[in-house]
Parts: sequence; structure tokens; C-alpha cells
Amino acid sequence: MKTGIIGAGRVGCSLGKYLSSKGVELAGYYDTDFAAAKEAAEFTQTDFFETLQSLVDTSELLFITTGDSYIVPVWEEVKKLSHKNQIICHCSGALSSDSFSGAEEAGVSCCSVHPMLPFSNKFSSYQQLEHAFFTVEGQEYAVNTITKLLTSFGNQVCRINAEAKPKYHAAASILSNQVIAVLDTGYRLLEECGFTRAEAVSATAALVRSNIENVIAQDCAGALTGPIERGDTGTVEKHLACLDSDEETKTLYQVLGKHLVTIAQEKNPNRDYTQMQILFKIVPIQNPLE
Repeated sequence: MKTGIIGAGRVGCSLGKYLSSKGVELAGYYDTDFAAAKEAAEFTQTDFFETLQSLVDTSELLFITTGDSYIVPVWEEVKKLSHKNQIICHCSGALSSDSFSGAEEAGVSCCSVHPMLPFSNKFSSYQQLEHAFFTVEGQEYAVNTITKLLTSFGNQVCRINAEAKPKYHAAASILSNQVIAVLDTGYRLLEECGFTRAEAVSATAALVRSNIENVIAQDCAGALTGPIERGDTGTVEKHLACLDSDEETKTLYQVLGKHLVTIAQEKNPNRDYTQMQILFKIVPIQNPLE
């Protein structure tokens, strides 16, 4: 299917390059930023279109890869120009195919398709799409077509419900963006110990990588180590005491620590974590029969 992309940012460039590398006939790009569209077209060795109408006319399959706030306005324009049996997708993780109001009346089939991947670089992230996991939801024809296309490339695809999209995206954000906030906090504490930022990142590279690899291999409970898992309240008390002057970091440590106690109990059901629960002010669950 001849494919057009609306939006020439990181997602649009990466997706276009990936599709064309898999033999998809890529028509090219439209973007209100003509320079960006031209750059994306040159990167993918395709065309850039000066009008939305010309790209829509040319394409059987359209991807809207703009920011979330632009998806509905772009769709409202595309809807006026679309032709029957066209497939139109957006790539938002948080928004569902409900964004495509009036799709049936327009005679098109729509879905949302989202790769679980951070697009950090406009010109290299496409290489990681080879191993990306995609979620898709929407109208049957669009979902089936996109699923078949992606699985033919070797990608795994999961169909989810529209109402699950916000929670799904929250999960993805925690697992990617918010992990960065945790890492930054650790690096900053090391800087306060005399490390440079570069030294902090380099010194902990094996620690960070090993931890993530262990989680992937053994799940969270299996990978958990450290003073909370051991029940070492003395060490945890020292951690909390040294963070007294940094309320935000201490609060983060406490919030994460509470959850780690729960995981530790799952890993070691016969170990007594009462003192750790007291330290983190965890209220024990009362047995209603007691």
C-alpha cells in the first residue's frame, strides 16, 4: 500500500525509514514545516508534498505522526480530503482511535498504532524499530491490516482496548521517562559525593545495565537485591538520615522504598519485614476476622 506520513519529526522520520527499509512503497511527507518535510524526504529518499491534499490523494495508508494536540485538527482536515477504503492511523500512545470522529461516514478505516520505543534521535531511532513491540486498537480493517504488515516485518503486536490507552501510556512513561528521573537523582547524589556527571554515569553503567537485564530475565521480585530486600534497617536508616536536607529526594526514596518492601515480601514470604514496614510507615493490612 502506498503510504504517506503527516508529520516530519522524530517519529515520522523513524517510522518512514523503517517502512521503506522493509519494502513499503513510501509516497513521502507533508508537514507545515516545509523544511522538515524536505529533510525527512531526503532521509528516506522519497518526496515531500507542499499540500496536504496532494499527499492524501496519493496515499492508500496514512500515518499521522504529529504531537498529540495536533492529531484531531489534522484529522479534521484529512477527513475532508480522504477517499474511501483509505486506512488512517495515528501514533499516539495516550490517545485512542476515538480521535477519528466521523471515520465511518467518511468511508475510511482508522486505528491507533504505537511502538513501545523512545524516539530519541530523528535519524537513528528507526534502527531500534526492528525489535519494537507495537500496540494497536481501532476499527477492524485498519487493525488487521496494520497487524499483518508489522508482523510480516517480525514485530510483535498486541491489540488493546481504546479505554486502556491512558493507563497503557502511563505505564510506558513510567518504564521509560520516569526511570530517567530516578537515574538522574542517583547521578546527582554521586555528584554531591565528588563525582563528575560523566564519572557518575560511567561508574554505574554496569550496575544499571545488569539491573535492567536481571529484571527482564527474572521479573522484579527475582531481580531485587539491596538493603530493603535483606531487611537491613540500619543501612536504610542511614540513607534516610543523609537525605534529611533534601526533602524531594527523601520523599522519592520513601515512596520507592515502600513499594520495594512489598516486592521483597513477595520474594521472601517467610522473612519478617515488620521493622522495615515501621521504618517506612507502612500500615499493615488488618485481617477482618481478627
